[in-house]
Amino acid sequence: MAAEPQTVPTPYPDFVKIVEVGPRDGLQNEDQRLPAEIRIEFIERLADAGLTTIEAGSLVSPSWVPQMAQTERVLAGLRHREGVSYPVLVPNMRGLEDALRAGAREIAVFAAASETFSQKNINNTIAGSLSRYAEVAAAARAEGVAVRGYVSCTLGCPYEGEVALIAVREVAGSLFDMGCYEISLGDTIGVGTAEKARAMVRAVSERVPVAHLAVHFHDTYGQALANVLTALQEGVRVVDASVAGLGGCPYAPGAAGNLATEDLLYMLDGLGVRSGVDLRTLAAAGRFVTGSLGRTPRSRAAQALAATEE
Repeated sequence: MAAEPQTVPTPYPDFVKIVEVGPRDGLQNEDQRLPAEIRIEFIERLADAGLTTIEAGSLVSPSWVPQMAQTERVLAGLRHREGVSYPVLVPNMRGLEDALRAGAREIAVFAAASETFSQKNINNTIAGSLSRYAEVAAAARAEGVAVRGYVSCTLGCPYEGEVALIAVREVAGSLFDMGCYEISLGDTIGVGTAEKARAMVRAVSERVPVAHLAVHFHDTYGQALANVLTALQEGVRVVDASVAGLGGCPYAPGAAGNLATEDLLYMLDGLGVRSGVDLRTLAAAGRFVTGSLGRTPRSRAAQALAATEE
């Protein structure tokens, strides 16, 4: 009698949530500034593609990040959709007040695992930034607003080089303790490789349950998809990405920045991992925004799809 065929368990999940960061993290690193009306249409197209968490912008001073000016107008102009969230980056209490007035129902706060990066990026120590964010998070949650946390420089710093995993773990843990429902671990300069990403996820999950972790890999050295695969094997179920590869890497001029959402989605589809996102509709949104910027998408998948449609 023939033996029953053995079923090999897949190391990947059935479903992954994609957090689209193009309208914030992507556009803020583009040289050209887009008007609020274009940004609104861009976000609506992303929602049409099936994305359910889309960063809508940043409520920082326009003198710091001019590309994010008029984020309040963007939020006000978006059509409410059941189950779709439009988080905005909030640096302090004033930013939170602006977010609440604009009707935000989710905010994000950023901290770094590198002391030097924290000082140069936000002019504050790690401890000082975490103290400030604890106040912001408490006030937001009192208003029923969800808070997401980001950790920068988890796999390397442009000033310090290697970053200690214990520092990443403790910053992530502090954000989790203050009530951030999800902590996104960011390889800000894109220097990580698969086994380093695995070690980072394992270290942080000792402090924060892996169900509350997300990953945010830049693709400077072409390692982002490999790093995502490793993170999925470690139990991560949320991945940040930027449609059309929007945004550069300011510490590696000429290098790629954010992982392109189209490339991530093509890989997930190939693995049989559901995301609820339609690739062709997503790619069309990427062509729309890059057309507005006067260039073509950086995404390999988007370029291949465009070639088949010519």
